[in-house]
Amino acid sequence: MGKEITGHTGLLCLLGSPVAHSISPAMHNEACKQLGLDYAYLAFDVPEEKMPQAVEGLRTMGARGWNITMPGKNIMCKLADKLSPASEISGACNTIVNEDGVLTAYTTDGVGFMRAVKDKGVDIIGKKMTLLGAGGAATAILVQAALDGVAEIQVFNIKDAFWERAQDIVNQLNERTACKVTLHDYEDPEVLRAAIADSAILVNGTSVGMAPKTDATIITDTTMFQPDLFVFDVIYNPKETRLLREAKAAGCKTSNGMYMLLYQGAASFELWTGQEMPVDIIKEKYFS
Repeated sequence: MGKEITGHTGLLCLLGSPVAHSISPAMHNEACKQLGLDYAYLAFDVPEEKMPQAVEGLRTMGARGWNITMPGKNIMCKLADKLSPASEISGACNTIVNEDGVLTAYTTDGVGFMRAVKDKGVDIIGKKMTLLGAGGAATAILVQAALDGVAEIQVFNIKDAFWERAQDIVNQLNERTACKVTLHDYEDPEVLRAAIADSAILVNGTSVGMAPKTDATIITDTTMFQPDLFVFDVIYNPKETRLLREAKAAGCKTSNGMYMLLYQGAASFELWTGQEMPVDIIKEKYFS
């Protein structure tokens, strides 16, 4: 049993649907316990259309902050009073900090990604990236990488529901950052091959290869892998996707999305508490 809950205990929470499977409550409550912080972190199943009422309730009750998972990341941005640069550009957020009723939106998914890459001993600042996908996770990575100083990012996506939004974000990043960003359709594999050949890192930001369809991979031609390429897959179920398995066989350094999840949580935790999450303890307990 952790710290006893009293009349002073502050509320942190997760909003979204579904949320019952989330590791966030375990991770944040353990971190609070380790640091002796008087907060309790709970998960609330809130569908998108009920998000405005939930947020007004939390604001009124003085909750210190919350995370937002799917499907509420975009609507939460509209409900916040202030937006971080990354949230403003992406139109999404996963973290809210409540300062006396003023809600500031942040997105820590991209921060988590950048820290997970650094954790592997890979430096991508000033280098080139190939990014597959333009959905939520991919967009968070794209925006943070551009803000942090990755030199060039080539984004590949099918012409789906995300295409126009992706083009808008790419335009904003080209205007607002020093990063050169281009959006491509998947139609020509040689364009993809050329991008990968020139990149320090290849990121799969799509759900291709996720359980239960673990035999799927987004790169079907394994000759595109070169040994000095770092291949990062946001998927962590399975722990090693077919993409990562085949990249490793080609001599690439690889990483799944597990530590991205850890570090996005750590970044949120620091925004709420002003203290660093004891990541080594959390890593060992929940991510080993």
